[in-house]
Parts: sequence; structure tokens; C-alpha cells
Amino acid sequence: MQQINVADTMLQHLRILFHRRFASAAAQVKTKEPKSSSKPLISCRRTQFNLLEHERSDAKFGAVALCSKGWLHNKSKGDHFTLNATITGEQRQSEMQSLEDFLGTGQLELDEQLLKNLKTELGIKQLTSIQAQAMPIVDGSFHTLIAAETGCGKTLAYLLPVLNRRLKFLQRDSSPERQLNEPTVLILTPGRELATQITQITRKLCAGTNLKVKALLGGNTKQQMMNPEFEQMDILVATLGAVSKLVTTGIYRMDQVRHVVLDEADTLLDDSFTDKLTYFLRRFPFHRNHVQNSSVVGTQLLLASATMPTNTKEILQKVIDVETIRQVASPHLHYLMPHVTQKFMRISKADRPANLLLMAKQDKVKRRPLIVFSNKSATSDYVSIFLNNSGINCLNLNGDMLMKIRLGRFEEFQSGNCDVLSTTDVGSRGLDTTRARHVINFDFPLHVSDYIHRCGRIGRVGSMDKSLVTNLISSRREIDVVQRIEHAARIGGLLPDVNANIKNIINSRIVAEMKQAGIEVPSQEEAF
Repeated sequence: MQQINVADTMLQHLRILFHRRFASAAAQVKTKEPKSSSKPLISCRRTQFNLLEHERSDAKFGAVALCSKGWLHNKSKGDHFTLNATITGEQRQSEMQSLEDFLGTGQLELDEQLLKNLKTELGIKQLTSIQAQAMPIVDGSFHTLIAAETGCGKTLAYLLPVLNRRLKFLQRDSSPERQLNEPTVLILTPGRELATQITQITRKLCAGTNLKVKALLGGNTKQQMMNPEFEQMDILVATLGAVSKLVTTGIYRMDQVRHVVLDEADTLLDDSFTDKLTYFLRRFPFHRNHVQNSSVVGTQLLLASATMPTNTKEILQKVIDVETIRQVASPHLHYLMPHVTQKFMRISKADRPANLLLMAKQDKVKRRPLIVFSNKSATSDYVSIFLNNSGINCLNLNGDMLMKIRLGRFEEFQSGNCDVLSTTDVGSRGLDTTRARHVINFDFPLHVSDYIHRCGRIGRVGSMDKSLVTNLISSRREIDVVQRIEHAARIGGLLPDVNANIKNIINSRIVAEMKQAGIEVPSQEEAF
């Protein structure tokens, strides 16, 4: 009888427990909100950190829960989150204005041959918003700063109206006295690859006209001094180092220059260039540009960049009245690109090669062109050797390579002869990598401005396919930058600390570390 009572008691308890669980489950079914069908703005391995559009809040850094908050801990390895693309390439393309509609407004009277070349040589039928805004201002001879996100056609925004003005001048004066090595347009770039690219675009636009284009690259400057070439030219595209030396020696003269362009101006205005740049620019009469007297020769200053250092005004006021510069800025400047998916993976340094190889093999199967970024030339060399030894054909491009080896590497990637490029930030500034679909930051950049430029190698104007950035995160300094980027993504705000003045930042960090270690800090001239 006692056993039966125990059994009955247990059965009664089981019934009560079952009833409670069933009632609880039923209540949850009744009260549970319908699952949102919208894709999260941020998808995380730990789903509690997922973010939907309506969940965004404008809060200071540190007040918003971050997926990357605990990434300094070793146990966080294997964690990841993704910033999902919110618009497609097709949607971005739909925001553009047709070339015919723009010209129909009468804001720019384009030379017939230039218009023909624009359509046939470059295949341009639509203009981006920044191009439509900037072209009439540049054509009006105003000093102009064009600041817009990467891949939106800033080069064409200044180049087309400048060439248009030169052609109009030649039509007014059919037999101008053209001296040797005296250009009328000077386009300065921080790197050889960008100078080569701009030269190619300019030559296509100038086909069938009287305008002559010359490229002046660094790497063999001494040879050019010993055996200089003298020729007629209208447009000179040059790296700053090369042209400044050849002008100093008298091989090139700048007396007839009417337009000076600083392409990738943020890099040229960095402390690494600024002293040489300001000294070189002082020779141009920018202050005369708007004097209403045709007999007075003046020079127009144009700047184009995807980021701008905070000391831009301070540097420029050494050579020009900054109040005379008109600014054409995109509303998307210094924001994360909404049409590019960006994945952040917390892994150990030792696991990076295996992850890289896996993704490279997947891209090879998908025939998806890939660019791998490293912070140092030695790492870029390693990545190239590692991938080639693993059966992935990979090109290498970095600043430590000999000029004769470096030449043509980027063009080989662009032409489709090779689908993988290993590079440093040499390959991140201004280069038109329209065919690239995937960027891997093998080394994550230590400055937000570098991240913006690297991401800008994909999702460019004319690129309709889905694009992806994959970031391999393995160090404390990298995590600090990631947290700033994630916070900006969660609040939908500007990316912080977008300052391209890298040399000054590094110098400040060295001084701080020396002071912390109790080391006497020498004067700036002695230290740097």
C-alpha cells in the first residue's frame, strides 16, 4: 500500500509539473512578438548583439553595448560580427543622373570631341551626384575642394572641366606659343600607380584633340636629370617627389601652369609631404585666379580626396586664402559604405594564414577578384609567397619593390591576368579597382582613414555585384579601432578620428611612450 501511495504521489507531482510547463509554453506562444523579417543591420555570432534599424540609438562611445567589447580577452577568439549592406549596387546606380540630362541643364558646355571620347573611350553615360555638383564650379575657375566617399568618380569631376577649359583656350588662340616642358595643367599624386591611372584616363579623353599628356613618375629621377627629355605638353601628371626635383633643376618650368590638382589630397597634406608640398605650391599665383583682368595670369587650385585631415585649413593657408576655396562635399563623407558588407573576425595571429587561404580558395572557385592588404611591405611579400606556394596565383605590390619590378603589377591585376593582389596602403589610394569584389585586411589598419580607403577598393561606381570586406583582428591596437567603427555603425554616425595625418599621430604616440618609460624626450627636430 505504501508503494502505491508513493507512486500516486509521484504521478500527481508529474501532472502538476507537466501542467505548469504546458501553461508556461502556451503563455509564451500567446505573448511572443512576431519575428521580424528584416535583416539585421549588424549580425553577430552572439545573437544578443544583433542590431535592427529601429534599435539604433544616438549615444556616446562606451554607452552602447558592443560585440567587440570583450575581444581583448583570449577566450573571445572565434567571435565575429558583420555589418550588412543596406542598399544594392543597382540602387546606388539609380541615384545617378544621365549625362544627357546634366548637359541639357546648360551648366557645362562640353567640347564635342571631349563628349565623344567620354562616351566611346570611357563608356560614361551617367554622372554621380558629386560629379554633377563639382563640374560647373571647376569649369567656373573657382578654387575647389572635392570631398566625397571613395569610388564616386572624383577624378572625372575635376578632369573633365579642366580639359574642357584648355580646349576652349586652344580654340580661341589656335596658335599659342607652346614651349618645351612647360605644362598648363599639373596633376600631383602621392603614388606612381595612381599617376599612371590618371594618365591613361586623360589620354583617352584627349584622343583626337591637340592636348598632349605626359606622365612623370619617380624611381628614375637621377637618370632623367642626366638625360632629360624635352617635349611639348599640356597636361603633366606627376608624383610630387619627381616633379619637385626636376623643377628645381630647371628641366621643367611651371610658369604657364593654370590649373594645379592635388589628387588624394589627404595623403599629400600629411606631414610626410606637407613641407615639400607647401614649398612647391608657393610658386603658383593662386591669389590672382579671380582678378577680372585677362592680361593677368592666375592659377586654379583643385583638391580631391575621400578623407581630409583636421589640419587641412592650417596647411593650405600657407599658400592660398582658404576663404576663396569652394567646397563640394558628399553627405556620405566619413560614413561607412552602406552597399558593402563588412565582416570582422576575432582570431589569433597564428590562425590568419589558414583563414586567408580558405577564403582565397573560395574566391578562386567563385572567380571573385581579391585584394589582400597588409600594414608592412614584408607582410605583403609573405602573403604573396604563401598564396603562390599554396596554389593561388597572386601578384605583389608594395612601396619597397624596385621600380622596374613594381611597374605594371596593378595593370596586370586590372586586366584580369591575375585575380589576387597582395599589397600595402600603396594600393589603397585612388586606384580604380572596379573589378575587385573582395577585400581582406590580413593586417587590420591602425587608422580609420586607412580603413575607409581600403574598403573603397570595392563597391565603386560601375560595380554592380555584391562586395565584401573581411577583417582579421588579432591585436589590442586593432581592437581599439574596430570598437570605434562598430560604435559608429550602431548609432549610424560619422566614423571617428578620420585624420590622415599619420606621421604626426605616430610621432605623438612615440613621445607618449618615451615619457611613460621615463626617457628624456629630445626636441622635435632631433627626434624626428
